[in-house]
Order: sequence, then structure tokens, then C-alpha cells
Amino acid sequence: MEVLMSLQGAQMETDDPTTSYMLQAWARLCKCLGQDFLPYMNVVMPPLLQSAQLKPDVIITSADSDDELDESDDESMETITLGDKRIGIKTSVLEEKATACNMLCCYADELKEGFYPWIDQVAQTLVPLLKFYFHEEVRKAAVSAMPDLLRSAKLAVEKGIAQGRNETYIKQLSDYIFPALVEALHKEPDTDICANMLDALSECLQISGPLLDESQVRSVVDEIKLVITASSDRKKERAERAKAEDFDAEEGELLKEENEQEEEVFDQVGELLGTLIKTFKASFLPFFDELSSYLMPMWGKDRTAEERRIAICIFDDVAEQCHGAALKYYDTYLPFLLEACNDENPDVRQAAVYGLGVCAEYGGSVFKPLVGESLSRLNFVIRHPNALQPDNVMAYDNAVSALGKICQFHRDSIDSAQVVPAWLSCLPIKGDIIEAKVVHDLLCSMVESSDRELLGPNNQYLPKIVSVFAEVLCSGNDLASQQTFSRMVNLLRQLQQTLPPSTLASTWSSLQPQQQLALQSILSS
Repeated sequence: MEVLMSLQGAQMETDDPTTSYMLQAWARLCKCLGQDFLPYMNVVMPPLLQSAQLKPDVIITSADSDDELDESDDESMETITLGDKRIGIKTSVLEEKATACNMLCCYADELKEGFYPWIDQVAQTLVPLLKFYFHEEVRKAAVSAMPDLLRSAKLAVEKGIAQGRNETYIKQLSDYIFPALVEALHKEPDTDICANMLDALSECLQISGPLLDESQVRSVVDEIKLVITASSDRKKERAERAKAEDFDAEEGELLKEENEQEEEVFDQVGELLGTLIKTFKASFLPFFDELSSYLMPMWGKDRTAEERRIAICIFDDVAEQCHGAALKYYDTYLPFLLEACNDENPDVRQAAVYGLGVCAEYGGSVFKPLVGESLSRLNFVIRHPNALQPDNVMAYDNAVSALGKICQFHRDSIDSAQVVPAWLSCLPIKGDIIEAKVVHDLLCSMVESSDRELLGPNNQYLPKIVSVFAEVLCSGNDLASQQTFSRMVNLLRQLQQTLPPSTLASTWSSLQPQQQLALQSILSS
């Protein structure tokens, strides 16, 4: 620390690389020390802000004139041509500026509420850099810092260390960041950074979304429309390039890379819309209606599997977050959802069967007429010979979860003596940890209510139920919540006390030896 502090005090040349290395060294120490680094921030921040605020060293000449730039034609200059102008930029200054911006981002992320004293200065430095077109790394760092600054402010207010400031302060900061981020997204030329900006908007929404007013939500939605349109236009243009006579393997690789970046943009559009839906729920639906003409084409067979998956996930979010208010969309979207359950892509299948489970839970009488076809689609996923292969297991687990919800919410529409035991035979599920917790919780509830179809005639399915409990309990806390874990243990203790000794013995003997030992240990503790 003392070495760094003495170096910090020394006068260095403006392009001395030591400055960048020193900035990085401080940031690494901060990562190691966490909140214990706070006493050093008063030493670190002034020069760091100074580096982040460096003005680019720029020489502008006519594009067809080499004279002025020839004198500086060394490795420290980078030239770009814009229209009829050639711009020369000193790269060492830009690299120091980019490093400093990245370090500011790192401090805000690491120190959380401890970063509070510097939020205002850093926001005023980094927000204008969202449109710093001389250097991509500077823009990327500025973008990444936006949610970190909002998070630091929110935590400082919540923990009472914001010098008496309240939610109004978070609102003011949010009002400064949001419009700037949306405007920067509108002007951003780089597809990769577009995706980063969408991601940052989504994160900012998660932190301060409820503080946004309608006009701010409107600006985000309008920008999403433009992003989808621009992305589609770029894809069409690439498809045309692929038809050109001189199209070769090298160009093909480039196109593949560009298409992957485009997928990331669509992925982040889906995440951002999901966050908007989760934040504003049914009050977001008028905006969703506006967006539907942009989203519907994404369900098409001509679209990539990733686009189809994103379109399905957006509808899943609407159905899950808006409950009864979303029922009006079922007629339009459920036929697509049912068809997608048997898509050849496992990620599309997973999103589709998850959506069926959501619709079964919240769809009530609107979903009822579709129960028969839903069972047949889910059965296809569950009974597929390769259902439990690593690529397919997430779709399988979500299909089992959806089947459980049909048993739970639409028992009167199914042949429960067949369907409920079929569902039990799929348990436990182990791939999708989130769905595993839901499914095993449902199993507990059904056992607690002495579900007739689940237990079977003369309790014939009891050994299977105990075996599922044993597997779940032996897996630690992965496959069930702590509460479900306790309920399973209580149910097994009740069975020990209430079952006839012969039934108990035969149930126990159906378990693997290691399961018997583990259960004995759990039940006796």
C-alpha cells in the first residue's frame, strides 16, 4: 500500500504506462479487501477521476491529405476516417481513460453502499461517456457502471448511510441515468455494445424500475421497437451478402460471428421485456399490445431457434406475471406454444412446456379445453427415448412440472387414476433445480392431503413415494427447499408411526441400502 501511495504522489508523464498499471493494482487490492479498502478511497479516487476525465488528443485533417498525420505516424496514433475527415487519436490517452473507467466500475460493484460518497461525481463523469465514440472500451465501462451506481445509491439509502437522503435521491439518479442510456442505445453503432446497453437497462429497471414514470417506460418501449427493426434489417442485409457471387468461407465466418452478436441483442431484448413485465405486471400490457406486431414474426418457422425461444419466454412472462389479465392472449399464443412443445430444439421445447405449466396454473376455464392436447404434447416430451440425455433433461423436467400443475389445477379434466401415477413415476427430477423444488413441494402437499390417486389402491404407490423422498433427502438441499425437506422428514416419521409393520418393512426393503442408511440417520437426528 505504501509503495502504491508513494508512486501515486510522484509526477509522471501523461503517457507513462505505469499510471494504468497502478490503477489496476488499486482495483485488485479493492477486490481482495472489500469494505476494508474504504479508508484508501480518498487517495485513489482523485487521480482515478482525473484519468477518467482525460480529453482525447485528436488531430483532424482532410481525408485525402497525409501531411499533418505523417509527422505523428507512430504506434501511439490511431486514425479513423469519417466522411471527408481523417481523425488521428493518441491511443495511450484513450487506454488510460478506458482503464480508469473500468476501475470506477469495479469499485462501485465491489464496494456497493460504501461507494456512496463518490456516486455523484462518477455519474457526472461516466454518463456523458455513454456516447464516447472514440473508444469502445470507454463506452462499455460507462454502460456497465450504470446499474452499479444505482445499486450503490439504493443500498446506501436502505442502510441509512446516505446522509439523510431518501428514495427521492434514487429517483433523481435514475432520472439522470435512464434517459441518457436510452438515448445512447438509439445512437450506438456497435451491435455488441447495443446488447450491453439493453442488459444495463434491464439491470437498472430491476433496481429502480418502480420509480420510472410512464413517459420513461414509453421511451424504453419505443427504443425496443427500433432495436428489433434495425436488427431485422441487418439480418436481411447479411442474407443478401451471402447470395453474392464473390461470397467465400472467410466472409461466411464473419457473417456467422455477426449473426451470433445479433442473437445476443435479441436475447437482451427478451430479458429487458421480461424485466418490464415483472416490474409493471398488468399495467405494462398496453405496451405489450403495441409490441406484439414486432414480436409475432419471431414465432415463425423461418426464425432461428433462439428467436423462437425468446418470443415464447416473453409470453411465458406475461402469463406468469399478469394472471387473469393475460387470459385474452391465450387464443393467439397457445396454439404456437403447443406446437413448440415438440420443436426439435431442446431450449425451445423447455420454454414451451414451462409456458404450458404456467397456463395450466393461471388459465382456469380458458385453459381447460386445451388440457387433452397439452397432455399429449407433454407425454411426447416425457416419453421420448432420449428425454434424459443432458441436452434434453431441462425440457423433460419442465414437462414433468407442467404435468404436475395439470394434476393440481385440472384434476376434473383428466383420467387422474392414470395421469397422477404417470407423473409420480417421473420423480424425482434433478436437472432443473428451480422446477425440482416446485415439483417436490407439490408431491409433499399431495401426500399430506392423502391424495387417493397418488397413494393408489391399498397404498400401492407408497414405496415409490418413499423412494422419491429418500432420493431428494439424500441430495442435500439441491432438490428441495429447507421447508420441503422438513415436511418430507415429518411425513416419513408419521408413516413410521402409522403404517402396519409389514407394510413399513416392505416399503423400506424397496430402497437402496445406502438410501436406507441415510434415511435412518436423517430420521433419528
